[in-house]
Amino acid sequence: MEKEPIDKILDLAEDLRWKIGDDFHDELTEGIYADAAEIVGDVTRSENSGGRSRLDTKIDRIVTSKTWGFPIMFLILAIVLWITIVGANYPSSMLSDLFLNTIRPFLKDLAVQINMPWWLSGFLIDGVYMAVAWVIAVMLPPMAIFFPLFTLLEDFGYLPRVAFNLDYLFKKSGAHGKQALTMSMGFGCNAAGVVATRIIDSPRERLIAIITNNFSLCNGRWPTQILIATVFLGAVVPQYLSGIVAVSAVIGIAVLGIAFMFFSSWLLSKTVLKGEVSTFNLELPPYRPPRFWKTIYTSIIDRTLIVLWRAIVFAAPAGAAIWLISNIDVGGQSIAGWMIDFFDPLGFLIGLNGVILLAYIVAIPANEIVIPTILMLTVMVTGVAAGEGAGVMFELDSANETAEILRAGGWTLLTAINLMLFSLLHNPCSTTIYTIYKETQSVKWTSIATLLPLILGFIVTFLVAQIWRIFIG
Repeated sequence: MEKEPIDKILDLAEDLRWKIGDDFHDELTEGIYADAAEIVGDVTRSENSGGRSRLDTKIDRIVTSKTWGFPIMFLILAIVLWITIVGANYPSSMLSDLFLNTIRPFLKDLAVQINMPWWLSGFLIDGVYMAVAWVIAVMLPPMAIFFPLFTLLEDFGYLPRVAFNLDYLFKKSGAHGKQALTMSMGFGCNAAGVVATRIIDSPRERLIAIITNNFSLCNGRWPTQILIATVFLGAVVPQYLSGIVAVSAVIGIAVLGIAFMFFSSWLLSKTVLKGEVSTFNLELPPYRPPRFWKTIYTSIIDRTLIVLWRAIVFAAPAGAAIWLISNIDVGGQSIAGWMIDFFDPLGFLIGLNGVILLAYIVAIPANEIVIPTILMLTVMVTGVAAGEGAGVMFELDSANETAEILRAGGWTLLTAINLMLFSLLHNPCSTTIYTIYKETQSVKWTSIATLLPLILGFIVTFLVAQIWRIFIG
């Protein structure tokens, strides 16, 4: 019988010992050390020439550790969102002033000069133009800030560390670790987050990421969350605590969205999208200086402007619909009035009202116009002296004046809390719905992605409303 390989090696070793004598062990040891030194030298040269350096390893021990990984991740995300929200205030105000206080009066005067009928002027300027103006003014600045910051983190090499930190949680929920990246992108825009799911190879796990991306609180919903948390939740505590309470509430809603993403991913993976979680090798690339100007250009052209254009396309008909239902009377009452009366019982059941539900229906093209639509409809129903007439969306610079109008419409603390929840848990905007269909080419999955968060929104707000009324009154 032929000898085993290990026996051949032992025989070879004995033969070498016979040939070189007692110095065999020392020479063999020196040879091993020489080979090891050569290998270490090659690895060191490889790391210094573009691989992972010692500094990269030291940084990763911190940013991917069980102790510091998550706090650092949430801190960086909070900083990015803070820069986005605060940084967008000034350009948003400038664009709003330009579109609403300069161009709109010019268009209205021009319509009078050319004897345009009032209904056509209202339809085109107060309806179509106003919706488009609101979307551009509110949507463009945050996206122009968030997307470049997000891409800079990607170029720097930090985002793969985010995926590494969240990989275990996503696997436990039946999803893919790379969904951490698409989730983060969704905080800027859900439509962009849906497109980003192309990095996931598994069709099943990509569908999970697409369907659940709406639970990332996009930039169109941040203004609503901040406004309601400030004027209602911040008002129930002493003034020195109001800011902390408002910020904590908004952050809590964002974290709740992540929790619903995990829950929905697990639910889908156990029902309509059963399957094994695929494994993937996540390579942590070396840290490197971001390509600043190329990143800015790519982010604005490839992400910001494309998403903005889609939003404008859907916002224009929404503005037309808002003006029409507010100005066409049937039986002595506007269509909007009839619809509000119809939705009021359902609204009461879930702690909201008919105005809010109608606003979310007609403002489906863009979350940015929800609050202006709510204010316009509230003024129309209550008769409060504010705004410029039926069908003309508006916002107020004063948070207190905004709160007074909403309270005149019957708002309570329960209304505010459930609006924040419903703003998180409702159907995607039409831009995102369209993007989901483009990515999946499926009416079935587009419908599931649209209805799942809406169903959860009704369930959660209903439960909160009933518990509130039982224990608080």
